Amino acid sequence: MAFKKLYQPYNKNGLTLKNRFLMAPMTRSRSSQPGDIPNELMAEYYGQRASAGIIISEATQVSLQGKGYAKTPGIYTQEQIEGWKLITDEVHKKGSKIFLQLWHVGRVSSSKVNGLQPIAPSKKAAKDTNVYIFNGAPNGDATFVPVEEPRAMTKADINQVIEEFKTGAKNAIKAGFDGVEIHGANGYLIDQFLRSNSNQRTDEYGGTKENRVRLLTEITQAVAQEIGNEKTGVRLSPFISFKDMNDPEILDTIMIATQKLEKIGVTYLHLCEADWDDAPKIPNDFRQNLRKIFSKTIIATGNKTPEQGEDLLKNELVDLIGFGRNFLTNPDYPIRVKLNAPLNKITDTHTLFGGGDARGYTDYPFLKQVND
Repeated sequence: MAFKKLYQPYNKNGLTLKNRFLMAPMTRSRSSQPGDIPNELMAEYYGQRASAGIIISEATQVSLQGKGYAKTPGIYTQEQIEGWKLITDEVHKKGSKIFLQLWHVGRVSSSKVNGLQPIAPSKKAAKDTNVYIFNGAPNGDATFVPVEEPRAMTKADINQVIEEFKTGAKNAIKAGFDGVEIHGANGYLIDQFLRSNSNQRTDEYGGTKENRVRLLTEITQAVAQEIGNEKTGVRLSPFISFKDMNDPEILDTIMIATQKLEKIGVTYLHLCEADWDDAPKIPNDFRQNLRKIFSKTIIATGNKTPEQGEDLLKNELVDLIGFGRNFLTNPDYPIRVKLNAPLNKITDTHTLFGGGDARGYTDYPFLKQVND
């Protein structure tokens, strides 16, 4: 069979997955308002895509302060917990596993989104970076607005954020998730602390590379102690520099962070890799060094083809392959790959980030519907 490794079951540190396809986290902005509450439409969407061995949910804010984009879901109220139960029940019923991605955007926000001034490691706004709101634009489109200058976080702010991630993890387990993924990638709060250009602090959370990994380490320790290290994963993005995040020291910092995560014993490390056409290719020696340091599951996501994914699995550089856009448009993506069947394409870019109904969300056809 083609792609033999991709279709092999996998034991992820005690959690049995039916294959090595991972549905990557994708922001879709469909939560019910007010309250950023997950709903039945979202449950249908995730349930449709349960052919993946494991699903990582869309980024989910741990507090109102951590929210950066309109209509994204939260995990800090009882109503949100009850809403997420609809999703986890549906995914489990369809035979897959699901982790919740815990998110705080830090400086990538605007008071137009949440009514609050953003917070960040330092009082430095991200250049050329926007977030979105919905204000009645044509076709229901999102309206992009510039991020605002953040307030530099105090030690009390840092302690509050650590507590929010811990509470978010506890709430996720209450909602039926198999675990959580701490979002330390893509220019959001934890990534802002990791990078020297966005973190200009001179206290124990800034200055040296060892200090810049402190927030990630403390959040991860708090989450792992709350729900167990076997239910705690972390996402990092060493080769992505958008949202004004270019840092020449980031690869060394990521390796230090990986050593800390290995000691904590997190269940996986999820690499979010650049996914545009001329993106930098991750060198094999980086992957090999990471494998030497980190003993648990390694995930690679970033516009991979099945061929690329199979090759990484065969060479034992990673253990699971994340697919995003292809799961968005093809709820039965693993079946289509197995049969070498045609793939659905994105039909309407207006519905990628938001929408009030099934259009561009749950109406992408399954293969049997196409054949019919």
